Amino acid sequence: MEEASASGNHSYSGSSSSSSPPITNIAQDYLFTILFLLPIDAILSLSMTCKRFRDLTSSDTLWKSLCLRDLGSNCVDALRLSNHQNHHHHQCPWMRLYKQVSQMDSVRCHRLSDLDFPSARASHSLNFVSDCLVLFGGGSEGGRHLDDTWIAYIGNNFQKMLKWQAVHSGIPSGRFGHTCVEMGDFLVLFGGINDNGNRQNDTWVGRVTHNENNGITFSWKMLDVGAIAPPPRGAHAACCIDDKRMVIHGGIGLQGLRLGDTWVLELSESPCFGTWHEIVSHPSPPPRSGHTLTCIGRSRTILFGGRGLGYEVLDDIWLLDTCQGYMKWLQIMYDLQNIPDGVSLPRVGHSATMVLGGRLLIYGGEDSARHRKNDFWVLDVSAIPYISMQTPTLSSKRVLTRMWKRWRSNGYEPKSRSFHRACADPSGRFLYVFGGMVDGFLQPSEPSGLRFDGELFLVELVLQL
Repeated sequence: MEEASASGNHSYSGSSSSSSPPITNIAQDYLFTILFLLPIDAILSLSMTCKRFRDLTSSDTLWKSLCLRDLGSNCVDALRLSNHQNHHHHQCPWMRLYKQVSQMDSVRCHRLSDLDFPSARASHSLNFVSDCLVLFGGGSEGGRHLDDTWIAYIGNNFQKMLKWQAVHSGIPSGRFGHTCVEMGDFLVLFGGINDNGNRQNDTWVGRVTHNENNGITFSWKMLDVGAIAPPPRGAHAACCIDDKRMVIHGGIGLQGLRLGDTWVLELSESPCFGTWHEIVSHPSPPPRSGHTLTCIGRSRTILFGGRGLGYEVLDDIWLLDTCQGYMKWLQIMYDLQNIPDGVSLPRVGHSATMVLGGRLLIYGGEDSARHRKNDFWVLDVSAIPYISMQTPTLSSKRVLTRMWKRWRSNGYEPKSRSFHRACADPSGRFLYVFGGMVDGFLQPSEPSGLRFDGELFLVELVLQL
């Protein structure tokens, strides 16, 4: 009847049925399509207009689709598994699951133990790829670099006791302050500094191989990039966009100079070779080191924090937007003084990881006085697509200011640390953190007062399922 009236009645004066808004006469399938294109606030607003919209916006099918849209298939699979385990075969509505994700405000830390942990280190790399954790290099006590690669299979059991195994062949030379990003089933490593202070600009590709007998191997191979490559550096930042491009920014170059350039690596299909090219954009982030780059959606990247040219510790946010066929930097403005506890936000040597619910989870780091941190901050990036389309205004600054929130931490309490590394599992609900520099008592063997940590712990985003 509703479909018939929508197609057959074009006069909206007279009867009570014809005086209703035209949108209420649209067929249900079309309304679902429209709702799926709307932001959550608009969907909730429509639910309060009439009984029909209240019923439509309560549909479990709609909310499952919205979970897939906003959280991703890996996250939805993880939620489905947790939901099944926690409710003993009783299905929890998808609307409630979505609400629980949107209302998360805490994490729980778990200490993971193993007899064969890699040695203590900082400024290393740690990645989750092909169901495995892969760790490479870093700096250790005495200023020495490390050249070891370790791999541990995790699969779907995120709190299992890990069995690390060392990789002894075909590895890059020892270094710290390098970057390593996941690119599909591969890892791509660039740059770093060795214990002689030499900066490097070589590019390597690593791959996990699962053998038929359930054995796991890992191999490195230097990537052929031709004659053009970024200048040598360490303490730069990198991330992967579109599953096929690596972006790097900044770092410490030759003669200790902090850099502010941006480069992109395009990989071949194999990948057997790649091509570097520099991105020149005005404005662009000032030179820095110890900052983070995080992909927040296949073609958008967030830069946060670091240490600037004047050795100051930064708290600015920049967005690298590549969705229009070219790359440009845009600074995202916000009011630090209006954020509760916002005075603690500036930091260097932190980690910034995309996690469940489209949030950027920032952990640790250190301030300008080298005081190390143990706090968790979340930047909800859902407001950035709206803000980035307009010239910064007082209103948009207030919107992004509300997107910053400090989260509570429960369970195991790890040491405050900086220059650690963190990576998330495919669902984004579990974060692995390893190593870093921590505060400790000054020992004769530590003339600089630096203490390197060899602890691995798991950070779980708390859902009330």
